[in-house]
Amino acid sequence: MVTREEALAFCLSFPGTFRDMPFHDPNWTVVRRTESRKIFACVFERRGKIWINIKTDPEWRDFWRNAFPSVIPAYHMNKEHWSSIILDGSVPDCDIKRLIGESYDLTGGKRGGKETGKQSAFAEKVFQAVAAVPEGRVATYGQIARLAGSPRAARAVGNLLRENTDPSLPCHRVVSSQGQLAPEGTFGEAGEQERRLRAEGVETANGKVNLKRWQMGK
Repeated sequence: MVTREEALAFCLSFPGTFRDMPFHDPNWTVVRRTESRKIFACVFERRGKIWINIKTDPEWRDFWRNAFPSVIPAYHMNKEHWSSIILDGSVPDCDIKRLIGESYDLTGGKRGGKETGKQSAFAEKVFQAVAAVPEGRVATYGQIARLAGSPRAARAVGNLLRENTDPSLPCHRVVSSQGQLAPEGTFGEAGEQERRLRAEGVETANGKVNLKRWQMGK
């Protein structure tokens, strides 16, 4: 999704929506919910790219902004509750659609079963990368972010792994860029990450792993 037409077509695919141009500027088109007239998307061109401003849940706002450099605080709107998506091809379509869908939800009732996906494409790539870390080796959050295609998203990787509920995913094999283990309690009992790593043959000292020895191939 990179064009104005594609963006507007998807926004208008939600039930009870219509386009409007309230700013008397042909560059700006907003998409509203019919029943409340609330805006859930603003589509415009800036710096040679199409941008979409969408309402965002504050609990997920920083996750998305950390995951993709092209999801940023909203241009010309409240930056706490709105984000801009720059359609430069770097954000997967499924994630753009999920963000627009969440904006639609946040401005009114649910979509009556319209599916946006329980897990973003970025999250899927992160979990695939973590699953590929071999026993007896560790990876850094930044390394996992690079493998997932978003090298600046190390913090978002950490957020995803903290929220993971799949016990089969070897999240204990992911450490900081300095080899630091996760804060106590992240894996349940104190020292649990260290215990799991040592059980796999990875040595730790003072809450750290020697990356020169134990980090998997970069």
